[in-house]
Amino acid sequence: MALTKFPLMGLLLLLTIIVSPATADGPVCPSSTKLSRASFPEGFLFGTATAAYQVEGAVNETCRGPALWDIYCKRYPERCNNDNGDVAVDFFHRYKEDIQLMKNLNTDAFRLSIAWPRIFPHGRKEKGVSQAGVQFYHDLIDELLRNGIIPFVTVFHWDTPQDLEDEYGGFLSDKIVKDFREYADFVFQEYGGKVKHWITFNEPWVFAHAGYDVGKKAPGRCSTYVNPKCQDGRSGYEAYLVSHNLLNSHAEAVEAFRKCEKCKGGKVGIAHSPAWFEPHDFDDSQDGGSIDRALDFMMGWHLDTTTYGDYPQKMKDIVGHRLPKFTDAQKAKLKDSTDFVGLNYYTSVFSNHLEKPDYSKPRWMQDSLISWESKNAQNYSIGSKPFTAALNVYSRGFRSLLKYIKDKYANPEIMIMENGNYIF
Repeated sequence: MALTKFPLMGLLLLLTIIVSPATADGPVCPSSTKLSRASFPEGFLFGTATAAYQVEGAVNETCRGPALWDIYCKRYPERCNNDNGDVAVDFFHRYKEDIQLMKNLNTDAFRLSIAWPRIFPHGRKEKGVSQAGVQFYHDLIDELLRNGIIPFVTVFHWDTPQDLEDEYGGFLSDKIVKDFREYADFVFQEYGGKVKHWITFNEPWVFAHAGYDVGKKAPGRCSTYVNPKCQDGRSGYEAYLVSHNLLNSHAEAVEAFRKCEKCKGGKVGIAHSPAWFEPHDFDDSQDGGSIDRALDFMMGWHLDTTTYGDYPQKMKDIVGHRLPKFTDAQKAKLKDSTDFVGLNYYTSVFSNHLEKPDYSKPRWMQDSLISWESKNAQNYSIGSKPFTAALNVYSRGFRSLLKYIKDKYANPEIMIMENGNYIF
């Protein structure tokens, strides 16, 4: 989900649905049946989702240290729409009111993220723990439970402590692996008795690609041939390095989670954010064949690795030496390192095979050998785009994506963490 300034009620438009293993078969047919809770099986949960930097505010309270996004939005205000997270929707002070809004909506679950620098202001335990920050999340989780709302907790939603960015470049360095495991283990031990649904990383593809390949999100790194606003970075290299360190961090965190006695009975996963793809030209076999490749680069990059222990073969063949390699020990830790597949679905696009990539200017999109198109070869749009909505709505893509995950990844449990559209 994009880090954008929202009112909380706007965030509540993002429907979170928790489902069991997917059974998406057969055609999608129109229906006049009116949906209600009775349309869904017992145990099906409806909820809402937020992220710490988007909603908490109170950046100078509880001894919270600066996060990556704090510095980015102050350093480049024009790249953040002149907004920042200093106040946001003031969730830090008003969470009890907001939880009552959730309760009034009859929601079952609430997905929140913990701000790493609110727990460890300087990124590491040895440099100090903010007990006030630790207590804030205890109070928040307790308030949810008192109101019958199940907490789903994201350990990392893009807010790397700035001290670690300054020290060694954050996720550009493999030093982050040890520091992330320490932080994750701390929150598992602290809240594992109350929280049974955990997400280590939110949207790793967006974090790596947007932050380190096209420079559209913090820390805004890329090559100038991709985005002239970027002052530092190396497209076609850094995103792969960041994801490599992120995946090893995930594996270490999951190992800590599975050793955590308080966490017994809990589940852990990653929230992925793929689009669905349709061929730009249904009569072009290369466009049709590009769909699997597009999904490998967007979702398999992280989901293949946490399921089977290594990157998709298509990525290894195309990216070559620019894609880091895992050791055998790392592969063993990564394999089957999730208990469920978290899914954030928003939109679909047409996949157009890229005929002549420019290898002198590498970047992730070019490596995937596709371009994304909103209209196909017959000039038809994919789905519809409601007034003020930022993305095309294509419900068939949602169903197709669920079936794809079911078939390719041995019918895993799927938890839909985000779905819908955002408005501006």
